[in-house]
Amino acid sequence: MARRRESALDILAALPWPVGIVAGLVGFWAVRYGAGWYFGSREGELAAAFGRQLGSGALTPLAWAVLTMCWMAAGASYLRARQRARLLDTRAGLDSITALDWREFEQLVGEAFRRQGYSVEETGLGGADGGVDLVLRREGRKWLVQCKRWRQRQVPVATVREMWGLLAHHRADGIKIVCVGDFTPDARRFASGKAIELITGQQLLTMVDGARREGPHGRLPVVPIGTRAAPSPAPPRQQAAPPACPKCSEPMTPRTNRQTGAAFWGCAAYPRCRGTRAAGEASHS
Repeated sequence: MARRRESALDILAALPWPVGIVAGLVGFWAVRYGAGWYFGSREGELAAAFGRQLGSGALTPLAWAVLTMCWMAAGASYLRARQRARLLDTRAGLDSITALDWREFEQLVGEAFRRQGYSVEETGLGGADGGVDLVLRREGRKWLVQCKRWRQRQVPVATVREMWGLLAHHRADGIKIVCVGDFTPDARRFASGKAIELITGQQLLTMVDGARREGPHGRLPVVPIGTRAAPSPAPPRQQAAPPACPKCSEPMTPRTNRQTGAAFWGCAAYPRCRGTRAAGEASHS
């Protein structure tokens, strides 16, 4: 479903409401006084005459129209913010989340991330499934979010693959997929080791509960709670005398297999020497 082109009013209404208030004041001044000043300061009789006409109040109705539209957008933004806050603050359990329709579910997820300090752009509210439902930004980084309000079946690996395929196209840093249920084992295996965070319904409820306790003006620490690239296991604790390489007898250093995450000892002379030992294997030299 194609999204309709947004007007300036839509864009303002999507921004925090104080932006609309300031934009209205700036717009009023620019139209009512700025236009007359600009043309009045230009060279030439025609420009000077035009500037005097504008400065006499010819654009006053337009200036008030700009102020009114901007403040209407600010009012819409304020009401939307109140509605999203109320939507989150009234969720008392997982059943209350699963009872939401798809639009409310996306709004709830967006508000939960917003209270974690993210800037949230809602992109999927124009259709039943916008693919990328939310775009999160924080500290120069960008995440794509898809919301799946499926009550019965688990989110399959195909959904995770599709979202992963959008990462490079949107130049994003990571993917987050939020559902009210769970994910299939294949989906979890595909997400492992990638910048993909899988957030189940129970984990979303934890997010919502924490955001509700913090309040709409608070800011929670951003802590990943879903399945994502698992942290590499800590390398084996270096002993007083590290194992010796079985090939060249050089000291070895702790390393981690990038594909499996398994820890092992590798020769310090790599790549000249490719000797290895298992993580728990002691030196036999």
